[in-house]
Amino acid sequence: MTARALQRLIHVGCRELGLDADTRRDLQLVATGKASMAEMSEAELAKLLEALKAKGFKPGFKPGFKPGVKPGAKGRRPAAPRPDLRYIHVLWGLLGKAGALKKPGRDGLNAFLRTRFEGKWGSVPIDIDALRDAGQINDLTRALKDMCRRAGVDT
Repeated sequence: MTARALQRLIHVGCRELGLDADTRRDLQLVATGKASMAEMSEAELAKLLEALKAKGFKPGFKPGFKPGVKPGAKGRRPAAPRPDLRYIHVLWGLLGKAGALKKPGRDGLNAFLRTRFEGKWGSVPIDIDALRDAGQINDLTRALKDMCRRAGVDT
């Protein structure tokens, strides 16, 4: 591991353990005899990391960590990459909350997309967020708005 990577990991450890900058510098002095990480060799940085581990830091361990999901998202997928696709998700969610759908959620939206538009478009993406054609997105938005209107859902 490079010196810079070790420094980053040390900062993460201090943050997770709740150590402020002064406390970190004190720990650095005790562990290596140097107050600045910039002056430390990789071996000294590794020694400091070991001192953090002795205080309870577990590098790489994050309970509930899921790659690609923002902290605090509680297992949700990241937001759709485009605003018009996010709007489609919002419309689908409103229909689901109104009880107008047999299968609410992302799987239901993808199934609706395939059932409703595969014959018209010839092929559809496997996931709604892969949709890129503006005309197709407009077709889907109009269809969902019509469903909202029929279900009495305010958009």
